[in-house]
Amino acid sequence: MAQWDRLTDLPDVYTQQLHELYDRDALPMDVRHYLSVWIEKQEWQRAARDHDLAMALFQVLLENLDIQHSRFVQEESFLMQHNIRRYKQNFQRYLDDPCALANTILWFLGKEKEILQSADLVEQVEFLHVAQEAMETSSQQDLERKMAGLRNEVQCMEHTMFCLEEQQDEFDFKYQTYKMEAVVDEAVEKEQIHVFQLLINRLNECRKSTLSDLNKLLDRTDDLIDILVKKELVEWQRRQQKACIGAPDNVLLDQLEKWFTCVAVCLFQVREFLGKLEELVEKVTYDNDPVKDQKPTMQKRADTLLKDLLKSSFVVETQPSMPQGKGPLVLRTNVQFSVKTRLLIKFPEMNHSMKVNVSMDREAPQIKGYRRFNVLGTKSKALNMAESQNGGMVADFRHLTLKEQKSGGGGKGVSDISLSVTEELHIIYFDTVFEMKGVSVELQASSIPVVIISNSSQQQSAWASVLWFNLLSVDTTDVVFFTNSPAATWPQFGEMLSWQFLSATKRGLSEDQLEMMAHRLFGKQQKYDTCKVAWSKFSKENTPDTFWVWFDGILVLVKTYLEDLWRDGLIMGFVSKGKEKSLLKKKQRGTFLLRFSESVIGGITFSWVEMTITGEPEVKKVRPFTKVDLCQIPFHEIIRDYQILEAENIPESPLLYLYPSTPKDEAFGKYYSKKSGSNSLYIQYIKTKLMFVSKEDTLEAKSPMSSDMAQGEGLEPMNALCGEAAEPNGSPPSPLETYHTDPMLSDSFVATEDELLTFINNPHIFVDSDILQDEAGLPDFALTGFNCLPPQSCGSIFQ
Repeated sequence: MAQWDRLTDLPDVYTQQLHELYDRDALPMDVRHYLSVWIEKQEWQRAARDHDLAMALFQVLLENLDIQHSRFVQEESFLMQHNIRRYKQNFQRYLDDPCALANTILWFLGKEKEILQSADLVEQVEFLHVAQEAMETSSQQDLERKMAGLRNEVQCMEHTMFCLEEQQDEFDFKYQTYKMEAVVDEAVEKEQIHVFQLLINRLNECRKSTLSDLNKLLDRTDDLIDILVKKELVEWQRRQQKACIGAPDNVLLDQLEKWFTCVAVCLFQVREFLGKLEELVEKVTYDNDPVKDQKPTMQKRADTLLKDLLKSSFVVETQPSMPQGKGPLVLRTNVQFSVKTRLLIKFPEMNHSMKVNVSMDREAPQIKGYRRFNVLGTKSKALNMAESQNGGMVADFRHLTLKEQKSGGGGKGVSDISLSVTEELHIIYFDTVFEMKGVSVELQASSIPVVIISNSSQQQSAWASVLWFNLLSVDTTDVVFFTNSPAATWPQFGEMLSWQFLSATKRGLSEDQLEMMAHRLFGKQQKYDTCKVAWSKFSKENTPDTFWVWFDGILVLVKTYLEDLWRDGLIMGFVSKGKEKSLLKKKQRGTFLLRFSESVIGGITFSWVEMTITGEPEVKKVRPFTKVDLCQIPFHEIIRDYQILEAENIPESPLLYLYPSTPKDEAFGKYYSKKSGSNSLYIQYIKTKLMFVSKEDTLEAKSPMSSDMAQGEGLEPMNALCGEAAEPNGSPPSPLETYHTDPMLSDSFVATEDELLTFINNPHIFVDSDILQDEAGLPDFALTGFNCLPPQSCGSIFQ
């Protein structure tokens, strides 16, 4: 199914995210919808770097808009005619820089994929946590029953107040009538006074009963507020903290908003009941009137409960984040970020009446050199229901920036404590005032502490701080957390690591993979549950190659180049060298597995089992591949074509079965490129393909050039990238053929033999260039003429 079709079929919560994404003017949703098929078929990533391709796509986009305009003319859709004409005029601004348009569309497509991944992730989590969700559902059902009971009591109280008023009106009418009549007979008068006494006694009992019911109603309300504020809201805030660092937790606020609003409505009705009692007392009162005695205390209690509920109902729904950041809560000076606040008590009459103001750190901690910042941009917005698809009361700040103040708040000498820039925590505050029906309450919400950087090189370290704080701290006001940071237990730490992969690739880490990392951190242990990881061990020791740098390098590699292979479980990944050997030596020749390098940052390698002359199994491996390699050739293509030149220089693939016993082509076949020759994804103009080949003798020599030697990962092979004719049945290399000129390139060019040789040694030099386009009359050069590549270490051709 096409990406756009999948997006429009998602549940409401995700279509809301889609609507919020396309609130921007850069790419109107109408254009995305009507041109969805064409947009998804284009190579926007390439166009973002290739001006000619970007210009061609820009022109085709305008032509497609013309076609849509003509269609709406025929359908007599006046509004859409107007919109399409306006969109086309807006796109004209990309005429001088079409690559910017390609980048914009590429960004939107990426955000759409994130929405789809979130939806898929929720499905996965629902499948994995059935029992937990059943328990949560039971808890929610119990709370729903209590809410229904509260609403029922309020309705009963409305009837009680009506009856009380009727009863008082009866007494008042009879008493006023009695006072207007002149009764002479003393016995009759005495009887009437007795009747009035009975009526006033009954009225008194009804007032006492009503006040008792109101007290019970306030008790029930108090209990519910206690559950909402001290349990449900606290749990949501903790889930939000964990969700910020990748946990698959539900952080939607619709249910909480429903509950908060229900209790608030009931409390406002209680205040109306108390006001009605005040009116009744003004008409009729007597000695020891219970309303006079109890009403002030009840009024104070109702107001206190309502104010407590209101103060807790103002929250930060979406934490501060930059569009291109590594994650939320890491902000960069002078770079725009967004944040959204929400009032969980939704009264339509309050729409647009409450202004929310933004400010930064109220009081600087006594830390040497602690920086202070000013918030710039649109710092005041009204809470409204238009910016939320579900009608919530939100203030969505999209264009805020931070600027550092010239003088630091901490200064010198205020404290011996000092923190690095990425350990400084700062809080963003939001203030508003709730005013309705005589209730006026100042409300404040605050963000989870953010880390503020000034350079993109600090992103990785800043994200480590965000991970550590939100993993271990439940106090979201603790800006001095890193002055004495606690250690994480291994179960906490391992779960957090798994979240990083789960959120990035929709596949977390297995117990075996986590055990390998525990072994790396703590050495061999019987159990790791009692082991602890200190902050310094996670992100400060062995700088610059800390544990986090190593782990994050792998995560980035997988997300960028290996996501499909990882998600399908083809990469064992985190496995120690000892475990790797013990697994492979029990398997047949040609069995291999894929694992991440323990010493090369962002490296992946494969190891396989061979049989020695004596029939003993021997594990061999290659130097790790990094992004330098994988940005040129996909990893599955390397695995597909990797060969060893044996003594007779006969190429043979040593990779036959993915561990434990899956034939290689069965495991990776669906990823293989079906194109070859002139349509190849990697070399478009020479009928060859690139592959990694190792010399058998270098495998045996255990070359010291292996970058994993220092960690015992010493590897034998010296690899070279060889050109092999893309002909079936292993036929000999064919001469170069003549191809048609690429219409996206401006000129054709006759390549010399020297240039072709340069291309074979450095293929990435001529990617998207004109050099390798042939013209009629180009002399044939046999590839055998360039059979002069010396053996090179694996991947060195990409250096």
